[in-house]
Amino acid sequence: MKLLAQSFQAFHIRRPGARSERAFTLIELLIVVSIILILTTVVIPNYRASIIRAKEAVLKDDLYQLRSLIDQYTVDKQKAPQALDDLVTAGYIREIPKDPFTRSNQTWQVNFSDALSNVGQTESGIVDVHSGAPGTSLDGTPYSSW
Repeated sequence: MKLLAQSFQAFHIRRPGARSERAFTLIELLIVVSIILILTTVVIPNYRASIIRAKEAVLKDDLYQLRSLIDQYTVDKQKAPQALDDLVTAGYIREIPKDPFTRSNQTWQVNFSDALSNVGQTESGIVDVHSGAPGTSLDGTPYSSW
């Protein structure tokens, strides 16, 4: 035990006049950097997936709202809208929402139908709207089929 204590003291002997500085060793820095790298490799994919999930939720809500407004317009005006801008000019919506994936309100894909959906409807037009975004969702379905 005495030998161990002497060797420990010999390890910490300072030269006279030397400053006592505490610093990190290279191994300590490598361990810290390694831990940070491991954490970032785990966190970044989860972060990106959460952003995509949020954009998908916004897209689903926008599509629901646009489809609902198309139906309301058709019932109220007895004719289907000929363009999405008709919803804006009629006051059903302040502005056409931007597709969260394309970041544009010009990429919506509209479906027209010649069939009349209501008894009193006099004019056919837009019956459905889809996203114009390329790619597939996290569940594997293309955004254009939503």
